[in-house]
Amino acid sequence: MPRTHLLILLVALTLALAACRSDRGPQGLVAAGHVEATEVRVSPEVGGKLVAFPLKEGDLVTRGQEVARLDPTDVRLALAAAQAERAGAAAELALRRSGARKEEIAEAEAQVATAQAELEAAAKDFERMQQLLDSGSGTPKARDDAKGRRDAAEGRLDAARQRLAARRAGFRREEIEEARSRLSAADARLAQLEETESDTVVLSPVAGVLTEKVAEEGEQVGPGETLAVVTDLANAWLTVYVGEPDLGRLRLGQTVEVVTDDGKTRSGRVTFIASEAEFTPKNVQTRDERVKLVYRVKVGLDNRDGFYKPGMPAEARLRAPEPKT
Repeated sequence: MPRTHLLILLVALTLALAACRSDRGPQGLVAAGHVEATEVRVSPEVGGKLVAFPLKEGDLVTRGQEVARLDPTDVRLALAAAQAERAGAAAELALRRSGARKEEIAEAEAQVATAQAELEAAAKDFERMQQLLDSGSGTPKARDDAKGRRDAAEGRLDAARQRLAARRAGFRREEIEEARSRLSAADARLAQLEETESDTVVLSPVAGVLTEKVAEEGEQVGPGETLAVVTDLANAWLTVYVGEPDLGRLRLGQTVEVVTDDGKTRSGRVTFIASEAEFTPKNVQTRDERVKLVYRVKVGLDNRDGFYKPGMPAEARLRAPEPKT
């Protein structure tokens, strides 16, 4: 590595360690850091025109509260069409399950009787034409025409009998299953559109403070596009860095005094101690260098009144834990 690059790396390391330095005293140690809080980006599941977004930066937001609303016109039109389609599919399935009505069976029986009468008349006409031809009084064409009418009447009678049999037997199982499948598809489409309609109302997934408003009413937004940032200030924490020699003086749940730059003091508790060092070269070999490693420590704060703000500097005064007896 060039000497210039090595010098820059050493200077950067020195500055980082100085910024995160923890001072030890006979009663404990003091570490400086900054307040942090969880930030959640609120975004819609669907895209559309933003028609309502009344909140302002600094407003309190509860979990599940409506934050914004998108124009639902298009999805409601599609929903109405899907509801009509679903109603038609349900009616078709009910019809196929119940089978033909008595009136439909009676109508089919009448069609069979009519076709039977037509066949009998056509058959007699054919016999008469055949007799005339046999006696030399008729013509082959007249006989053939009569035969065609008789054959057509037979076909109509067969079709009428099949319709009557189908009415009496009802729909086949395959036809009923086909109607049931169409109804299931209509239900799925309806559920999808109902979910899409509900997604036009954007809810906050967490409670907190609206710390950033990204979009405004009238804008066209896409699915997943950030509308606002909600910060969970009630569960803020202070992040400090502690040197390796001081790790043995810390315990999870340990009480900590947190002092802000204006001198206000509140208590917190150690909620996290990192297991890996930070701000350290990759190839640390000697013990003198190892003792300069720093570890991230999180101090949980009771911030229900919103006193602490993200980025606020503060000191953590960590008392040594009581010796075990």
